[in-house]
Parts: sequence; structure tokens; C-alpha cells
Amino acid sequence: MKNDKNFKSGFVALIGRPNVGKSTLMNRLIGQKIAITSNKPQTTRNRIQTVYTDDNGQIIFLDTPGIHKAKNKLGEYMVSVAESTLKSVDLIVWLVEASDFIGAGERHIAEQLGKVDTPVILVINKIDKVRKDEILVFIDAYKDICDFAEIIPMSALTGENTEVLIPELFKYLEEGPMFYDEDTVTDQPERQIAAELIREKALRKLDDEIPHGIAVAIEIMKERKDRSGIVDIEATIICERDSHKGIIIGKKGQMLKTIGTEARKDIEAMLGTKVNLQLWVKVKKDWRNSDYLVKNFGYRDDE
Repeated sequence: MKNDKNFKSGFVALIGRPNVGKSTLMNRLIGQKIAITSNKPQTTRNRIQTVYTDDNGQIIFLDTPGIHKAKNKLGEYMVSVAESTLKSVDLIVWLVEASDFIGAGERHIAEQLGKVDTPVILVINKIDKVRKDEILVFIDAYKDICDFAEIIPMSALTGENTEVLIPELFKYLEEGPMFYDEDTVTDQPERQIAAELIREKALRKLDDEIPHGIAVAIEIMKERKDRSGIVDIEATIICERDSHKGIIIGKKGQMLKTIGTEARKDIEAMLGTKVNLQLWVKVKKDWRNSDYLVKNFGYRDDE
């Protein structure tokens, strides 16, 4: 790994409205799954820090929660994290949908960007869902609402045109040190990633049956002492209503078993070893409006 005077480094925030593809893009750039994805908005709750390193330099990505109008304590926390991130990075990548409609949410983000001096690269995502001749129309619609350094159309899902982003980011970063070892891909504790992987499977499997009010707490995560390498994990899925608990468990426990089986595979891939995963479900009524419970489930202002 080169670490000479041409080595560049810096912090890059990925921002955008909920469900616009930020986590999908970050996972593709890093080359492995760090941030969870689902078809539900506001999937990312914490600012997830990932690291991209090559011979040219090192980019530390902050995948922020989507900027939106907060409806509860959890929402307020998510928005405050996203907006404070804008002031502490070297470069901002703003993801928007491939559309010429600029709604109130996008205009709110543009207003926030107008308050900082940080260079902004606009990524028009999901171009795999539109005709190629429409892309120029979308670029034209967005180009005047903010002073963009670059505008790049791409599809984070299919990978189309994503390869141009990293070289563009390095163009706007200055020479600097290697902040993390070259093998590092995230600063997130394994326990937290494991919890997020379980939550992702629950969100995907439950689809529209459960609103967004679920969290996952890892109670135990430890390697067995018998040198088998197996990691025992005990985790609790927290929901807001008794009726939700029944849906999560499913008929004869089948839904909970399915969530556990799929989550275990991803956790084993992350840890590189066999995992024994045990899941439980608890009800904590209205936890998203409790400062104590929001922080207890890992969403803290000082992170």
C-alpha cells in the first residue's frame, strides 16, 4: 500500500431522503455488506462509518440516516445526526431519485446544504428504472437548486456508472494520512452489525405487516471455549405492540425461525465462523418516543 505524498484521505457524507439508496451504494463501493437495506424508508438509524482504501488514498464514508421530518424521539435523533454530519466532513455526496420532480424533502436538504461550504456531488440514483433519454432532463431539473461540484447519474443497485464515483471523490480530497489500517472496512462493533443484520431480515420478511417500530438488542455474543470457533448469540427483537409480537413469531414460530435462519447466514459471513443464533421477541410500548429506550437500543447523540 502506497502512503507517499500523493496519498489522499478524507471524510465523505452520504446524504439523501430515506430509501434513496445510500446504504446500497455504500455496500457496493466497499465491496461487502455493512449497512442494511430494505424497501422501507429510514432503515439506517445510526451514522455508519465505513472505509475505502486503495493505492490513491483512503475515504471514510459516513452513511447518515435519511433527512426527513421527524415524527418521534427516534426520528429527531436520526435527523440531528444527519444534519450535524454535514458540518464535519470534507465532501458531501447527495443521492436523489431519478426524477425531474423536486419535492419539499429535496428542497429541505438543498436548504441545509446552502448553510455549509463543503463541496457537494449530486448522484442521481436508480437510472436503471428510467429511459436513458430522460436522464439529461433530470440533470437539468436539479442543476440550479444547489452549487454542485459534479452531477453523476448511476444505479447503485446494478452498479451502472458507479465506477466513476471513487475517482471523482479523490479529485476533491486533499493529501492526508491513512486514518485506518488498510484492512479496515468499518468502525462499527460486530455486535451492532449483527443486530442490524437481524433487523434487516425482520423488516424484509414482515414487509408491510409491521410498522417501522422494531429494534434489536444483542444480549449475549461470545465464542465458545471448546475451540470449535462457534459463536453463540442471543438477541431480542423489540416491538411496540402485543399484536406485532404475534406476527413476528408467526404460526408455530415459523416467521421468527425464518428471520433467524437468514440473519445467521449473513452474520456467519461477517464473522467467518459458525454461529448459533437464538432469537426472542419482547414488547416495549412506544419505545421510539422514549429517550431512555432509544439510547438503550444503541442510538446515541455522542456517536
